[in-house]
Amino acid sequence: MNPIRVIVVDDSATMRSLISASLRQDPQIEVVGMAGDPLEAREAIKALNPDVITLDIEMPNMNGLEFLEKIMRLRPMPVVMVSTLTQAGADATLRALELGAVDCVAKPTSMVGASQGLSDLATRVKNAARARVRSHNGAAKVAVAPRDYIPSGHMVAIGSSTGGVEALLAVLSHYPANCPPTVITQHMPATFTKSFAARLDRATEAHVTEAYDGAPLECGKVYLAPGGETHLEVVRQGGLRCRLQREEPVNGHRPSVDVLFNSVSTAAGRAAVGVILTGMGRDGAQGLKQMRTQGARTLGQDEASCVVYGMPRSAFEAGGVETQAPIEAIGPMILKFTEKRPS
Repeated sequence: MNPIRVIVVDDSATMRSLISASLRQDPQIEVVGMAGDPLEAREAIKALNPDVITLDIEMPNMNGLEFLEKIMRLRPMPVVMVSTLTQAGADATLRALELGAVDCVAKPTSMVGASQGLSDLATRVKNAARARVRSHNGAAKVAVAPRDYIPSGHMVAIGSSTGGVEALLAVLSHYPANCPPTVITQHMPATFTKSFAARLDRATEAHVTEAYDGAPLECGKVYLAPGGETHLEVVRQGGLRCRLQREEPVNGHRPSVDVLFNSVSTAAGRAAVGVILTGMGRDGAQGLKQMRTQGARTLGQDEASCVVYGMPRSAFEAGGVETQAPIEAIGPMILKFTEKRPS
């Protein structure tokens, strides 16, 4: 198999060297070029035709977001953002993921331990090379939330990973203010989940926040698992509530979709809907099957609309997916499955 050809774009020569050195440790990756700003990067992309680029956000001549927007409109290709750990960096990275960047990694805050901080960059670049990248032409179509939705009391659990920012925005844009209680595990660095919850909150009529221990699952509320140190579970304690558990990673992830789905199968049984969206790997496959076994309705994003058809494929092949659907249909289907039927 030919190595994955990568161009590293960053205004810091030191950071370009660190990123390149980290990637070159993987024999499946070849760093074919480096660029210090978007103008250099544009010429390098034309000359070297890379499979993936890593892109900094804060650069001279044109910032990374403007450059990314041009790339995704004129020459769509897999892009991995390398972002600072600041609030502004998190917000900009989320915008980049909305614009079509495949993934993001946190830029090391110091040279000490920098190689450790970039330890998973090669894996993310290899995953990005397999992603389905589409042209982005302007704003996404705005969904209209229903005004006559009456919740049935069923809850919803959603799992996602690579490509999940766009997918979750698409799903939740259909949610009305009295949406079904919803919990989400999205694989994302810890620094970004609070900003992402705020971004989702602006995109829907429902109220979206990071999950906290003991949070009650109620209509109109959506909880996003915090990244990093805990798994999100659902437990029955005087009603359904969120629980954050400090345990080892599962399927290489913390939080893990399997952990969430397994807890929902126990706590809510058939009074739940499980949804698995775009992402690399198998996380969520076993848990979604367990939810379906307990009588829950289950949905999987179809291959054509996924950035990476990994998690949905694994769940489908394991027998956990009742229905596959394009991303634009999943929000309305969730509401249909959780709506109170006329008696």
